[in-house]
Amino acid sequence: MNTIARLKTDMITWRHHIHAHPETAFEETNTTKFIIEKLQSFGITELYTDFAPTGVVGIIKGNQDGRWIALRADIDALDIIEENKIEYCSTIHGKMHACGHDGHTAMLLGTAKYLAEHRDFAGTVVVIFQPAEENEGGGRVMVENGLFDRFPIEAVYGIHNQPNMQLNHFYITHGAIMASYDVFEIKITGLGAHAAAPHLGKDSILIAAQIVTGLQSIVSRNTDPLSSLVVSVTQIHSGDTWNVLPQQAVIRGTVRTLNSQVQDMAETRIKQIATGIASTFEAKAEIDYQRRYPATINYQAQADIAITAAEKVVGQDRLIIDPLPSMGAEDFAFMLQKIPGVYVWLGAGEGANLHNPAYNFNDEVLTTGVEYFVEIVNQELGK
Repeated sequence: MNTIARLKTDMITWRHHIHAHPETAFEETNTTKFIIEKLQSFGITELYTDFAPTGVVGIIKGNQDGRWIALRADIDALDIIEENKIEYCSTIHGKMHACGHDGHTAMLLGTAKYLAEHRDFAGTVVVIFQPAEENEGGGRVMVENGLFDRFPIEAVYGIHNQPNMQLNHFYITHGAIMASYDVFEIKITGLGAHAAAPHLGKDSILIAAQIVTGLQSIVSRNTDPLSSLVVSVTQIHSGDTWNVLPQQAVIRGTVRTLNSQVQDMAETRIKQIATGIASTFEAKAEIDYQRRYPATINYQAQADIAITAAEKVVGQDRLIIDPLPSMGAEDFAFMLQKIPGVYVWLGAGEGANLHNPAYNFNDEVLTTGVEYFVEIVNQELGK
């Protein structure tokens, strides 16, 4: 697609600008303004900004009436200090695009520009620039605010770059591709005491250590070995000095799974283990368990459409069907709970991993992503 290839220079410029000006969840005000200005310059004037505090939805109508589909990109950055030494390095200390959302945004802008100039399809394409994918569930907010109720969208398509997967290869799964994302906090209340007289207290640090050890049994002894589950303790906070047994300790962590039944079991066991161990030591454990993101589960029909589109773009040799899922999470899952769709990975070649301070999106996948999105439109809405 020679016309798409000619978009590459523009997309690189857009991507580098966004990279240099990162904004985190629900603070993407300037990013949103930039997206709106670009869409308007493409002749896309039906724009909506009321589905989330930040974010943009654009409507692109084909030359004939027909079905509605949606293409989605995430736009937010992360709270990370960038280590790259590049001309377009982050200008905002402590924030950077360490997951490639700058590239996803540029890719969808390129797709929007192409579709606005080539409306030879029967139907409507909705371009969704979604905020707050990282931790805050911007996808959930947009769904709850009626994105798919206001518009008759029948399918939604998302894409994510993946460093250290083969360059310009597509990885497409039928079914679960990414895990659910839960978090938990266990607050232990014992009895403070002098460190020289531990028998007079209820040692919250000792209890916390026992709970952390106990939580590891959920995967090893409560979960079918053929099922997928991760229970990770990521924080322990307690104590302020050397000679005091603290009265309280806090444990925090995350749970990831691909199956709702396993998710239910993990939540139940965390609560049982924490309260049981605390009770054994005559202490108390309070558990706050939050289900943040559901598992990202692709639909069969849309996965097949994505496979056909990807094969036309990169060829069968660069198509990996049904790779093993990731235990990472993605709030695109909320959209897939509402309507059919598919989420695919696009290999970005060798480089620093996602969420690493040395990560940088590979501009060589920009045109591949646009070609894929355009081919999805061709498959869904015809010429």
